[in-house]
Amino acid sequence: MYGLWKPRVLGSWKVPATGPVILAVNHSHNLDGPMVIGVAPRASHFLVKKEAFVGPLGPFMRAVGQVEVDRSTADRTAVTRALDILKNGGVLGIFPEGSRGEGDFAALRAGLAYFAVRGGAPIVPVAVLGSSEQRGRLIKALPPLRSRVDVVFGDPFDAGDGSGRRTRKALDEATERIQKQLAAHLDSARRLTGR
Repeated sequence: MYGLWKPRVLGSWKVPATGPVILAVNHSHNLDGPMVIGVAPRASHFLVKKEAFVGPLGPFMRAVGQVEVDRSTADRTAVTRALDILKNGGVLGIFPEGSRGEGDFAALRAGLAYFAVRGGAPIVPVAVLGSSEQRGRLIKALPPLRSRVDVVFGDPFDAGDGSGRRTRKALDEATERIQKQLAAHLDSARRLTGR
């Protein structure tokens, strides 16, 4: 990432050095996941749609520990792998909006709350800014080479209410708390970076 673009990484020290943690990343461009993987202070395993595991990229992504997810069904294999990552003290990366969009954390899916509550892992909000501002001249699907992309890590927080409940209502309440925290982090990151 540092060879192709100019990442400016802020707050990476906020990622806990040990133990399970979830990186909740906004998603407005294909580059967001690889950028966070490339600049994060710990090795991370992202939940990635199965459609991205095509050609030679598929075996590479599996080899570096990314988790293939079938979004058309309740993918128990992916859920089990993700929970195992957390159980073993690893870093799980999630795009809580479920797919690429505005990257504003406006509409979250319940998966993030489920993994945070069930895995007992704090959430670190991550804002990637600048990846979708311009199109490159050589490769239109990517930002211009050597352009600046900001990656801002926020303060870790717990999604649960401390009760240990895992009911549907508890997960819905956790999702609301998470959405507020992520939106506040994104606003703060925009002010901090001027984007």
